[in-house]
Amino acid sequence: MLLDTSRDAHAETQHLQPLLAAQRSAFQARPMPDLEQRLQWLDALYRVISGNRQALVRAISADFGNRSADETLLAEVMPSLHGIRYARRHLARWMKPSRRRVGLAFQPASARVVYQPLGVVGIIVPWNYPLYLAIGPLIGALAAGNHAMLKMSEATPATGRLLRDLLGQVFAEHEVAVVLGDAETGRAFSRLPFDHLLFTGSTAVGRQVMQAAAANLTPVTLELGGKSPAIVSVDGDLQQAAANIAFGKTLNAGQTCVAPDYALVPAQRLDDFVEAYRQAVQRFFPRLADNPDYTSIINERHLARLQHYLADARTRGARVLPLFDEGQGRRLPHHLLLDVSDEMLVMQEEIFGPLLPVLPYTSLDQAIAYVNARPRPLALYYFGRNRAEQRQLLERTHSGGVCFNDALMHVAQDDLPFGGIGDSGMGHYHGREGFLTFSKARALFSRPRLNAARLIYPPYGGRLQRLLHKLLVR
Repeated sequence: MLLDTSRDAHAETQHLQPLLAAQRSAFQARPMPDLEQRLQWLDALYRVISGNRQALVRAISADFGNRSADETLLAEVMPSLHGIRYARRHLARWMKPSRRRVGLAFQPASARVVYQPLGVVGIIVPWNYPLYLAIGPLIGALAAGNHAMLKMSEATPATGRLLRDLLGQVFAEHEVAVVLGDAETGRAFSRLPFDHLLFTGSTAVGRQVMQAAAANLTPVTLELGGKSPAIVSVDGDLQQAAANIAFGKTLNAGQTCVAPDYALVPAQRLDDFVEAYRQAVQRFFPRLADNPDYTSIINERHLARLQHYLADARTRGARVLPLFDEGQGRRLPHHLLLDVSDEMLVMQEEIFGPLLPVLPYTSLDQAIAYVNARPRPLALYYFGRNRAEQRQLLERTHSGGVCFNDALMHVAQDDLPFGGIGDSGMGHYHGREGFLTFSKARALFSRPRLNAARLIYPPYGGRLQRLLHKLLVR
């Protein structure tokens, strides 16, 4: 049975505990689903997404006011389907116990790691990519043999209702359940005693989720955000760099956790970069009004937040360069911001919108110092072919992921882990890392009939024990 959206928030919250109990009871009845069962789950997930892709495109666009259909297909439907296919192809190998070495002092014996499902996994889904950021973690949870509950964002009600109905067609509620509701429902969801909880969202809310989970000692994976820098090399291809950064910043109108948050550009190339960037954005979007390819800001609250960032930057002396004459509804025109300072909100908060501050630097050391003086970002982008500079960035900075000469694309690689560090999150998923995140790596040590360990049992001080000490304790 599916959750009834006509219930009020209190009733929705009251339903969470029985729903979790039903999932836990179903899991305990079959605590180690075999490969066939897991593949059936993944097949069902694939069919329901693939067969309803256009309905999902329409629902997401309705929630945004306008979301580019191509962006939804490219950034949500395609990676979801690719992720399922990747997990299916490799799942048998992931599930195999891993043989481990037994030290000479403990022979004869064998050791291996058995990968066991955790139980019931909670997944808190954000509004910016409501399909992919629901399905991506769900793939890992199901591949590992778990049951799962998903809390959809109240900012994307049409997508939440559709996904609830679609998943309800192929999964029993005790296998996969979709929970709708407001922020209070989300808070109650995070307080449930899951066996693992994955949250994607802001750093501030991530802290609250982790605090709520701590009461149950629930392990968490936090996929947060932060201010991801894009560094342009002094001898990099400026046109290519501008186009790559522009794509990363305009996809979903910049409402992407790994979008370039600001650009660091050699001072002597600043004006050329600004012009190359302007040309790239206007080539992507020749017009703003009535352009179905230009995605809207999700709601009025976030539009007001971004407009407040712009007003604050102007008041504090920034040069604000709009790349279009005017917006339309919640289609906020893309802006470049020059002469920015740390006092401005746009340099303090994750932007999450089509605003790009551009800062000059005079040496790579200065750019690295600037990045390192701030919280560790979810992504770091470098545009240039200088291998020595690339090595310096890898060795002297920390970030969740890195791209050389591209933006965003590391997230779409199923064989790469995705996750943050510090303020940008903790833990990983995607591909094998997702399977491992939602599994217990259970150590198994096994003795044959002959047990040489009896030679070290008390009483201590015998001749054989003294010999073993000489041979082994060194």
